[in-house]
Amino acid sequence: MPCSGKRAMEPCDTIKAGNLLGECILWDDETQALWWTDIEGRRLCCFDWRSRSLASFATPERLCSFGFVAGSTRLIAAFESGFALYDPRSGAVDWLERLSIEGLRLNDGRVDRQGRFWAGGMAEREDAVGRAQLFCVDAEGRVHRRLGGLTISNGICWSPAGTTFYFTDSPGRVIWRYAFDPADGTLSGRANFAEALAGALPDGATVDAEGYLWSAQWGAGRIVRYAADGRPDLVLEVPASRPTCVTFAGPARDFLCVTTARHGLSEAALAGETGAGNVFVYNVGVQGLPEARYVFARGSQAGTAS
Repeated sequence: MPCSGKRAMEPCDTIKAGNLLGECILWDDETQALWWTDIEGRRLCCFDWRSRSLASFATPERLCSFGFVAGSTRLIAAFESGFALYDPRSGAVDWLERLSIEGLRLNDGRVDRQGRFWAGGMAEREDAVGRAQLFCVDAEGRVHRRLGGLTISNGICWSPAGTTFYFTDSPGRVIWRYAFDPADGTLSGRANFAEALAGALPDGATVDAEGYLWSAQWGAGRIVRYAADGRPDLVLEVPASRPTCVTFAGPARDFLCVTTARHGLSEAALAGETGAGNVFVYNVGVQGLPEARYVFARGSQAGTAS
């Protein structure tokens, strides 16, 4: 366990990862390990909670988000150019669908409580603004378009019951709430859940066992915990201006872990942010939910390998 003792409003430990753009941090109960991707560094990181050892795996292209796969050591992956099943240790990639996304790449993603994988796109050029989409990958490996007209997809997570879906298009600074049909993943009834303050872009998010949403606020150096009615309940300051994603980790899932970025910061800004790119651990004393695993009905066969 990285840290213990009384709960604190500042980090109780730091994993010195040195990421360019740390993202999509997930806790694996089965292996007691913390995983995240360094998108711009083109590597997947794995931190063993018990031994405190940090391993990394080079990725064939930018790995933007991923999820664990039921009964397998492979991952369901949203690479920059499409969806695949990915074995980080062997490097094998079995493509499910490559996307024609000039000026765009995939971004934030997560597995829903029924075992489907969701990920959205992100514009990397001005001419791609408003052209990104939100996708869902079903058990057969088929990719479905769920939302369009997006710029930077982020904050994908669900309420504990799995009937409310949270999502943000970061530049708009609004976290949206949708009614979610667990049977087929249909989204309906979009409503404004919460709005970040000026200068803060809502990024990756997760929901704890009590139904509170924890949102990383890019550019503002903080994590905001929102009650189920959208009311800000708690603010954690992060010693880096660009926190990107959050998850609950540890044997009891009661430590909040935060990825951060240094990509795009000037030399002057980096000189004042010695922790940018690291993973910060908070002893919040709040329990998270188990990370859902992608259920792949087609077994070990998928697409074409590269």
